[in-house]
Amino acid sequence: MAEKFDVIVVGAGPAGTACAYTLAKAGVNVLLMERGEYPGSKNVMGGVLYCKTMEDIIPGFYKEAPVERPIVEQRFMMLDKESAVSFSYKGLEWAKEPYNNFTVLRAKFDQWFAEKAVQQGALLLNETVALSCIVEDGKVVGIKTDRPDGDVYADVVVLADGVNSLLAKSLGFHKEFRPDEVALAVMEVLKLDRKIIEERFNLEGDNGCTIEIFGDSTKGILGTAWLYTNKDSLNIGVGTMLSGLIKHKIKPYELLDYVKNHPMIRPYLQGCEQQEYLAHLIPEGGYRSMPKIVGNGVLVVGDAAQLVNAIHREGSNMAMASGVMAAEAILAAREAGDYSEKMLESYRTNLLNSFVGQDLKKYKDATHHFEKSPHYFEQYIPMMNRVASQMFTVDGSSKWSKQKKIWSDLGSARDKWKMARDLMNAWRVMK
Repeated sequence: MAEKFDVIVVGAGPAGTACAYTLAKAGVNVLLMERGEYPGSKNVMGGVLYCKTMEDIIPGFYKEAPVERPIVEQRFMMLDKESAVSFSYKGLEWAKEPYNNFTVLRAKFDQWFAEKAVQQGALLLNETVALSCIVEDGKVVGIKTDRPDGDVYADVVVLADGVNSLLAKSLGFHKEFRPDEVALAVMEVLKLDRKIIEERFNLEGDNGCTIEIFGDSTKGILGTAWLYTNKDSLNIGVGTMLSGLIKHKIKPYELLDYVKNHPMIRPYLQGCEQQEYLAHLIPEGGYRSMPKIVGNGVLVVGDAAQLVNAIHREGSNMAMASGVMAAEAILAAREAGDYSEKMLESYRTNLLNSFVGQDLKKYKDATHHFEKSPHYFEQYIPMMNRVASQMFTVDGSSKWSKQKKIWSDLGSARDKWKMARDLMNAWRVMK
């Protein structure tokens, strides 16, 4: 292994590989380090990849990438103990170019993406742990690894090592993230015949469907469950704030079992066979939790920079966009021969001015607001289900009398005023 590279990228997830691919394509000597046995072996996401950013990196990527199904329907389910209020959007325009999103299995997709970076000239080094940054005269100049004589040097180091970026923490870029700034997601991949999937989810051919599940799926804790269709498997998972799991003393695998056995979910999973169990921490602090992301000779991208939009379940697209913008800043610094924090600051500026920064800023207060207000999940979603049940049950009562009863069941004038205020506050943090 060469001792000196132009750039070292730590982490071969979407952010790190996007950065390495962009740099290698421009002729930069890049080392892409991955602690897992292969890229994707330690990476987890719900399973939806939005196409736009990936298409910008590799036009027509879906023609060769190991994608699963193009999603043509997005369903949303408001769950109570024995009922669900659902709505969806189904658009066949998503079944053709340009596609909106695909389901993917990270173990397959990340390997393919990393191989594309290798084809451009990047050196991929698996099963290598980055122990610490090498700092000289206030500048990051390399990485100390767990390999014998494994210190490697570079003009710039890119940290794409996930939400618990120990490297960024060791540089003082962030403190230990609080339990209300991270979520824990657990997921199973369940084998199921593709024909059964298509019949069960009302799909034609390779088209896919996603279901986002709110309310009772997380037992009142801020979070969501999800059910996604792959070619011949399903992804079933649930993600909740770590603070909620600690407060309610719930084990994540117990919550996943609860979702799988819920009467509204269980029929979708009949006949499935477990293939894989996965768990992963997800950054949920958003804009207000972003660490320092630029230093002398170092940049931070992806989950390590808290780049996840939990409201719209977007993460991998933001990660890849950040990787590309980091690469562009490095290319400009390389041309100038200056890898100082001041020179690399263009990365932060461009990131915050892009859709990544703008969306994070838009929802900067949303996670904290809903996390401290569990009644949105504990009270209002069950209330919605009760209202739907009353209105759609034909029992000889007039619809006018039903409306009066529903209005009465909402409580006192003070209760109604509080509900109106809660809805207004929810709108304010989402607008």
